[in-house]
Amino acid sequence: MATAGTLEGRVAFVTGAARGQGRAHAIRLAAEGADIIAADICAPAADCITYPAATPDDLAETVRGVEAHGGKILARSVDVRDDAALRGLVADGVEQFGRLDVVVANAGVLSWGRLWELTDEQWNTVIDVNLTGTWRTIRASVPAMIEAGNGGSIVIVSSSAGLKATPGNGHYSASKYGLVALTNTLALEVGEHGIRVNSIHPYSVDTPMIEPQVMAKIFGERPDYLHAFPPMPLRPNGFITSEEVAEVVAWLAGDGSGVLTGLQIPVDKGALKY
Repeated sequence: MATAGTLEGRVAFVTGAARGQGRAHAIRLAAEGADIIAADICAPAADCITYPAATPDDLAETVRGVEAHGGKILARSVDVRDDAALRGLVADGVEQFGRLDVVVANAGVLSWGRLWELTDEQWNTVIDVNLTGTWRTIRASVPAMIEAGNGGSIVIVSSSAGLKATPGNGHYSASKYGLVALTNTLALEVGEHGIRVNSIHPYSVDTPMIEPQVMAKIFGERPDYLHAFPPMPLRPNGFITSEEVAEVVAWLAGDGSGVLTGLQIPVDKGALKY
């Protein structure tokens, strides 16, 4: 039998939950006692996104991981660009579980190219998923949190590229910088309801989004770009795991971080200090 955790009796909504960071967040929050509402597109976001997309089987694996910790879960294939589907999932989740306390706006995509060489599809897809999709997630979730009257925590998953621009993915960086503005504005707007809003900024996380061959090609053509991707002082200084990021998310979701709001938290083993 699962023991009571720091989020016992609470409900968390996680986007991009089928694999990678999203799955790790959902399972970690369930381990702390939360029931989970999970969304993932479970399909390619666009032709310009070249790494393999999550699948319904991936989302089913997240369901199994949550249930293994004794958590209940409502999981559905939903694109964060689909406003009606997003609102419907949140409404159904609140109806099933009775409340909403935590939101982890994690869904995001990445493609590569210099700014003047990007296609409209590349720009629009990254901005629509990462920035507008997060805003849609907020818009679908916040009214339910306010109505529940329990306060709560919103964690917006940005990126190190949302604090320090990197070459070759300016549209991605722009979307992640935009999330800082959403975070800080929302923190001011919902503080009266006891809702906290913080952004995390992971660096070099081992997920399918990282395409070593694509990055090697870019750096092979422009080795001067490498200076913008600093090393991580904290050892071991290899890739950060999704589970390590999820530890930070679980802390931000719980009462232990109850006085923090409007913060940008690097999850980077010190890389952004360079």
